[in-house]
Amino acid sequence: MKDPNRILFISQEIYPYIAEETPIRVKNRHLPEWFQSKGWETRTFMPKFGEVNERRNQLHEVIRLSGVNIIIDDTDRQLIIKVASIQSARLQIYFVDNDEYFDRRKGIGDENGEYDDNDERTIFYARSVIETVRKLRWTPSIVHCSGWMSALAPLYLKKAYSDTPFFTHSKIVVSLENEEYTKPFSTQFTKKLKIDGIKNNDVRSIAGFPVGYEELMRLAIDNADALVIGGDKVNQRLLNYAETSGKPMMKYSENNGQQEYLDFYNSLLGNKSADGM
Repeated sequence: MKDPNRILFISQEIYPYIAEETPIRVKNRHLPEWFQSKGWETRTFMPKFGEVNERRNQLHEVIRLSGVNIIIDDTDRQLIIKVASIQSARLQIYFVDNDEYFDRRKGIGDENGEYDDNDERTIFYARSVIETVRKLRWTPSIVHCSGWMSALAPLYLKKAYSDTPFFTHSKIVVSLENEEYTKPFSTQFTKKLKIDGIKNNDVRSIAGFPVGYEELMRLAIDNADALVIGGDKVNQRLLNYAETSGKPMMKYSENNGQQEYLDFYNSLLGNKSADGM
């Protein structure tokens, strides 16, 4: 019997854990449920930002997945994995947590502006998701990256984890959305993100200068297998860059819904049936 298709959602924000109902947060909530209803296995991740109410959402730590140290800039950062369930959808959400990066801190900033360490938080999040999926010994057919905080996952998967059997045949999809950050990452960003398998040439496009949203997302596009235009106000220069990449692309339309995502991902995998079974 053929193994079921599997999709890994690496999301930045998911409704209702972040209360305001923006289009991207609602989409990140409903896409995993839709794919599950069509017979796909899913795993969904997001950062455990400070505004995620652990008590109301009944988060609990998964001890067997926690305790890994992620080294960033020669400093050990402990990974904590928590999980919650959306009972109505029979959907589990995995939360990446760390006392310094996420606990008691809002999404990307507060009343004083965007956080200075968003570069390290982005590194920590991408690497933590990958390490957790490895620990789960779970092989995704599709990796869906939504939000700029997931933008390093394609680089790590293609370069640092290219020989890892869990990801060898995964199709990595970057979803370009409307949301951007405005405070560039420091000139030390490339030094901080490098691990075994990441060569200087792999990050040449962002080396030696502050890394803005466009530069980060171009790096994600370079390492993706396919692209989704997920919003109606995506940075035009990024759209042009995506168009010239020649990679399979699902273009934005107000009529795009969950079925369009399913059809696009089936096409990437060469699935013939409507449900990808």
